[in-house]
Amino acid sequence: MKKIVPSILLLLGLAVHSAGAVDRPNLVFILADDLGWSDTTLYGTTTLYQTPNIERLAARGMTFTRAYSASPLCSPTRSAILTGLSPARTGITTPNCHLPAEILEATPGKSAPPSKKAIAPAPPTRLKREYRTLAEILGEAGYATGHFGKWHLGPEPFSPLEQGFEVDIPHHPGPGPAGSFVAPWKFASFRENTPGEHLEDRMASEAVAWMEQHREEPFFLNYWMFSVHAPFDAKKAFIEKHRPRVDSRDAQRSPTYAAMVESMDDAVGTLLDAIDRLGIAEKTVVIFTSDNGGNMYNEIDGTTPTSNRPLRGGKATMFEGGVRVPGVVVWPGLAQPGSRSDTPIQSEDFLPTLLEGLQLTNEKEADRDGISILPALKGEQMAERPLFRYFPHDPGVPDWLPPSVSVNRGDWKLIRLFHGGEGGAHRYFLFDLAGDPGETTNLAADRPELVAELDQLIEGFLADTKAVVPVPNPAFDPAAYRPELEGKQLPKGKAKETAGKSGWTSSRQAALKRREGSPVIVSSGGDPWISAIVPEKAKGPFALSLRLRSTAKGAALVYYATPEAPGFDKSRTVPVALKHDNQPQDFTVPLPFPALSAIRLDPAGAPGEIVIERFELRDAAGQLVALPAFP
Repeated sequence: MKKIVPSILLLLGLAVHSAGAVDRPNLVFILADDLGWSDTTLYGTTTLYQTPNIERLAARGMTFTRAYSASPLCSPTRSAILTGLSPARTGITTPNCHLPAEILEATPGKSAPPSKKAIAPAPPTRLKREYRTLAEILGEAGYATGHFGKWHLGPEPFSPLEQGFEVDIPHHPGPGPAGSFVAPWKFASFRENTPGEHLEDRMASEAVAWMEQHREEPFFLNYWMFSVHAPFDAKKAFIEKHRPRVDSRDAQRSPTYAAMVESMDDAVGTLLDAIDRLGIAEKTVVIFTSDNGGNMYNEIDGTTPTSNRPLRGGKATMFEGGVRVPGVVVWPGLAQPGSRSDTPIQSEDFLPTLLEGLQLTNEKEADRDGISILPALKGEQMAERPLFRYFPHDPGVPDWLPPSVSVNRGDWKLIRLFHGGEGGAHRYFLFDLAGDPGETTNLAADRPELVAELDQLIEGFLADTKAVVPVPNPAFDPAAYRPELEGKQLPKGKAKETAGKSGWTSSRQAALKRREGSPVIVSSGGDPWISAIVPEKAKGPFALSLRLRSTAKGAALVYYATPEAPGFDKSRTVPVALKHDNQPQDFTVPLPFPALSAIRLDPAGAPGEIVIERFELRDAAGQLVALPAFP
């Protein structure tokens, strides 16, 4: 490597002493957990959440509008940040690193249910110590190294203490606190300092104390937050503060989640305050990002934790909402304060960027799957390159996709669903993100040449990383395949849905019967619903006409699914103002879509009976759509 002249070293924020030694800057890496692209005020996509400290951080450096996590789930992204290697190469493709079995290599899967077209591989449960981590490299270069917060890459002998970190607090191998973010946290050897102490407040204070100890030497502070992952709870005062600010029409309407975001942002502020107080702001690089997109699929406050709108999908999906994340890099003397960049970057890029910027590039280091983004940080144009994400699993969430791999090149994005087509062939989604950031229109059938071109890039990526890939399921039974149910997530503890002989599907809490000539939903409470497939030939926009009579209680909703979004998701609902007074009520629900794949009625949330006197779906011409007949 060429010797870097002093002027360039100064540009990179490296001071040069008279003897030629380099005084390298500190590094603070802040990784939020499950924080979506629309969960901060950086991108103008939220009115509920308040993140002034993340805004304060962005004012010191560069905000990336197209930052991507290496995976839509946490552990794979964490491994990619530490090693610069794709999850396809390490094999860590799911967050299973807390499991007791010690598995170090990915292997082909052996079986899958008959409803699945592909068999997912079996991933490792530990980050192998053979992979060189950022902490090991910086430690050898003279950095003090400390890890604070979530790890989730394996317990001892694969904990942070064996992967290059001198300190690990709270030394917890699991995905997060048990039961609450507000003490007690139930960590084996870690207890609150004060009653009611919030876990993120404690983590930030521990990190600050460690910074103070190492202020006179270069340090690497790896602050991987537990926030804003489940469990969904927060400081009660914060929840009540945000409750009156909630707009029930907004997809982001959980006061508890808003309170969780506030505590997360407060922790960022605690670190920035300490950096300023210690007088080290001008020699400290700060990186802020998230391990995957926001969680849209659990339930809190009667709604989902958050929404990633305008992006599609969320955590555990390969759509933009699952993998596009906040991204800020503060590098004094390099990144222009308050600047923004549309350059696509990914988790794998941080390690090679830091190695080059800190003058630690070494030919002995293994090839990395990421690249240095120093040119982008300096405001320069970077050459276009493909970005890959490998997620060969079937997470079973709304906006579900079977085992898949994707490539972004420029504004084009291709998702390959392994063996998701007919006869074991792959299936594809192609999106033009420039005109369709919400990924509503699949252009694969219209652009077969582009699909083939991008798929060749995917094939080369899989070969280069030696990825263990999904295989066709020889036990696949087309009769068991229910595409309209793909991604249907049920509340914990609830029985799964059942398909009736009539063609209607219902939850176990909704017995579908006929009484005096009318179909009746007998609700046992919990989550009663009925759904049906909409014929492919039906053309919208549609209108659903209902006449209902109910003796139950709770909110009523109409869910809709489209060919591009086949799962039922709370972000795709229309409320119905049903009064549970046993009186007939008429409703017309507009569904302005060119096509529907399925429709669902959630009439209540308590025991009772809902009589269906009319359930008519009409197409663009006003003609009745042939839904299955009620029993």
